[in-house]
Amino acid sequence: MTVRKRLQLTVYAPSLEGRDGRPLAVVRGMELALPGLRLEWEINKEGRPIHLPNREAWLTEAATRGKLPLLCNGDESYPVTLSGMRRFASASAGGQPQLQIHAKLPEDAAVLRAAADVLEAVAEGARAFWGRATPDDAAVDIAYQTAPTLEGPPSPRRGLPALKLFQHIRSPEIPYYLGWLNYWSEASARAIGFPDPARDTGLLSRARRTATGGWLVQLTETPLDLDDPAHLEALKGAYERFPEIGGR
Repeated sequence: MTVRKRLQLTVYAPSLEGRDGRPLAVVRGMELALPGLRLEWEINKEGRPIHLPNREAWLTEAATRGKLPLLCNGDESYPVTLSGMRRFASASAGGQPQLQIHAKLPEDAAVLRAAADVLEAVAEGARAFWGRATPDDAAVDIAYQTAPTLEGPPSPRRGLPALKLFQHIRSPEIPYYLGWLNYWSEASARAIGFPDPARDTGLLSRARRTATGGWLVQLTETPLDLDDPAHLEALKGAYERFPEIGGR
């Protein structure tokens, strides 16, 4: 059986409080950004989708527990999933609890065309500090930048820089790592010094402002593939340009 490649999307936002409306805003925004998508199913203990007759109330109740429970599109042949969990202060930048939202989508032409819009919708709906969308394979390599080894420190692949663990980064506005598509809130962009017209000509050619003053920045024209030497150099160059990223 052919394993479908996926696009991973993650954003980091302030933690949920009370009857927080952000989970519903995220879900609706994602649906609008990807035509035809309906996230109206939860997944039972056996891994099967179950339709939610009153999704809005379900999401509102879950928000009071600090969560965005796992939602899916109900199509096991073309799975799209979305979930959010609370990251405790002890495991988060700046010692502040956060909401981490994660989505997985098939990496096909339709999703790639809409990927920037999807990331923007999820990030702005969550009022996120920052976020990214990256193909599965590249995301694994990037994860090694923070994964500790048995000997102690991380051992990144492909000559990428080692990054600090999330809890050792001084501010939640500082991104933990880079991706193919990057969402930086206005505060996040300010924290890392973006944009600098003299140094960011290439990035600005693939960037756009968001409605809230944030930025969507695309690292490479095509989805990030670290087997491509030009893509690997683009990622390394971006880390050199933004030494604050990863708390270095």
